[in-house]
Amino acid sequence: MMAGFSFEPVALPPEAEALRQRVRALIAAELAARPRALKAWSWAGFDADFSRKLGAAGFLGLTWPKKFGGHERTALDRFVVVEELLAAGAPVHAHWIAERQSGPLVLRFGTEAQRQRYLPPIVRGESYFCIGMSEPDSGSDLASIRTRAMRDGDFWRLDGRKVWTSFAHKAHHMIALVRTAPGGEDRHAGLSQFLVDLAAPGITIRPIRNMAGDSDFNEVTFDGVALPADALLGGEGQGWQQVLAELAFERSGLERILSAHAVLVELIRHLGGDPSERAAVALGRAVAQLATLRQMSLAVAGRLAAGEAPVLEAAMV
Repeated sequence: MMAGFSFEPVALPPEAEALRQRVRALIAAELAARPRALKAWSWAGFDADFSRKLGAAGFLGLTWPKKFGGHERTALDRFVVVEELLAAGAPVHAHWIAERQSGPLVLRFGTEAQRQRYLPPIVRGESYFCIGMSEPDSGSDLASIRTRAMRDGDFWRLDGRKVWTSFAHKAHHMIALVRTAPGGEDRHAGLSQFLVDLAAPGITIRPIRNMAGDSDFNEVTFDGVALPADALLGGEGQGWQQVLAELAFERSGLERILSAHAVLVELIRHLGGDPSERAAVALGRAVAQLATLRQMSLAVAGRLAAGEAPVLEAAMV
């Protein structure tokens, strides 16, 4: 174990296991006829009706306060729900970004009015978000972003481009990281986050088709978009600190572990009951790695449930 990291084993409480059975019942009722090939696209599967049914069943916003539509359950409960949905290959992308990271970001840094406006529709599975970080000339260097928001009377005026924005063509809102002041010697200074209504005038969304013919990514252009003053999320100039918190929400879950679960199941089915020694060894290694990562993710959920902030551990998972 590396010094400074902690992945203490966690046992799921009985109420979490009871919740698991409820999730399985909904999946069996709603997705029994879902083709096996589509289950491999769980994370990218978009089904607005299914997301609304998850909301109606109380499976979204599990850890959020009841006054915003949440259910005030633990991170371990959410772990169970996410695990079952991804393992079953359920289509979750409609609500995924909003419930996983945008909503928690608004809950942590937003004003009371922003929480009241944005969180309840997310819990109902009716409001979809995308992430506005990457830009054409920035890559992973977010400190070099050029999209700007400048004050214009009672508004902010937004100009620039975001690229590789997943499902922007289906999202209602974007949380955009933009520059509101020069960075100076500290390149991460002068960055802020905004809640952007993607239906606002001056926004153009252009899908980017990949080699497989899919168009999940988008280029989003802002041409003098007028944002109201209350579109600013958190503190002006605090965008870098806030985006680190957002990425911690993104990294702390099971998504990357279980996104391959349906493929693993199909591989086991393909190998049959008498695989070659080489195939059996490779399969055993894959299962061992996934089991280890699951326990690490469960440990992160346990620490979140205890009120801790396991940022380093979440990044490792």
